[in-house]
Amino acid sequence: MQFTSPAFEEKAKIPEKYTFGGANVSPPLRIGDVPDGARSLVILAEDIDSPIGVFTHWVVWNISPDTTEIPEGATPQGAQIGCNGFGDTRYAGPCPPSGHHRYRFRLLALDKELDATTPDRKDQIASEMKGHVIAEAALTGSYQAKP
Repeated sequence: MQFTSPAFEEKAKIPEKYTFGGANVSPPLRIGDVPDGARSLVILAEDIDSPIGVFTHWVVWNISPDTTEIPEGATPQGAQIGCNGFGDTRYAGPCPPSGHHRYRFRLLALDKELDATTPDRKDQIASEMKGHVIAEAALTGSYQAKP
């Protein structure tokens, strides 16, 4: 499975526009080579260097496996958005408290649609996904805290 963005390359800096201090909109994303058995897709955006452990910035599930592009600032039609680590049901861009942090956008293909309803959190989604992930891809970018 492939998961990329025209806004930034793997391991590159995430542009300011997609951060909490910028326009705070989700970056455009491209999806490819979804397995034939996929019934739905999930996107998790996480700060993997947070001092409190992995911190969730975006949770989106029940994305159609036919989706090939997600435009900037958009939620795929029919998909559901869960609570991020701030307790909001929206994309929350990178905003490290200090230093350089890595942000991982994960794409998971599932063999079923999830029954979860908003405002479920990542741990609830992860529990329902258990045993149903058939493929995974990731895109990791970085962002430096402003002095």
